[in-house]
Amino acid sequence: MLEVKNLAIGYGYLQVIQDVSLHLSAGEIVALLGGNGAGKTTTLRAIMGILPPWKGEIQFQGRPIHHLKTPEIVAQGLSYVPEGKSVFPKMTVMENLQLAISSPEAKKMKSQTLQEVFALFPRLAEPKKQKQLAGTLSGGEQRMLVVARGLMARPRLLLLDEPSLGLAPKLVQDLFAAIKKIHQQGMSIFLVEQNVHLSLQLAEHGYVLERGRIVLTGKGSELIEMEHVKKAYLGM
Repeated sequence: MLEVKNLAIGYGYLQVIQDVSLHLSAGEIVALLGGNGAGKTTTLRAIMGILPPWKGEIQFQGRPIHHLKTPEIVAQGLSYVPEGKSVFPKMTVMENLQLAISSPEAKKMKSQTLQEVFALFPRLAEPKKQKQLAGTLSGGEQRMLVVARGLMARPRLLLLDEPSLGLAPKLVQDLFAAIKKIHQQGMSIFLVEQNVHLSLQLAEHGYVLERGRIVLTGKGSELIEMEHVKKAYLGM
């Protein structure tokens, strides 16, 4: 479904990503792991057309997308959930959700998609909550809203950037349970996350990024047992 070939990218004269190649098959969860500054978010931004690659190729469903602009990439069926709260604070919860409805399919399926996201995140389903300004939600509720907004576009591939960042442990567990349900419903997911243990429990496949290069790859169940991963990312 997604294939990145020999990607190089950076900011100004600073190269961040060097010769990165990875792939994701339809229906998979693939995790991209690494410490702060490894280049994880930069990789996602390149896939979404926010940063133009210096070299390399990005294909989605067999078609090159690295030359497209972000709205065109979204129209192909990719949805990006950026790190942080990333809500529109002066708009209501419902207005935030409706912003993502752009394609004919998303408009046609609006009612069904709303039911699905409210089933995943019941706290957002409360009538008063739907009318509440997004900036007044708790941190956990804002993260739920950002993920829900990404789903409103009816994507074929969901890119999640640090969804659990800054959340309390209980909310992290709740959010990962929702991600698992999203995957069980058939969604392909590319997950960037510093909670390595939970990520590898979900992911069929994982890549470890260090200083802009892929240094390890394998099944999630295999990576979680590797000594390098344990020491560097699990604190074991």
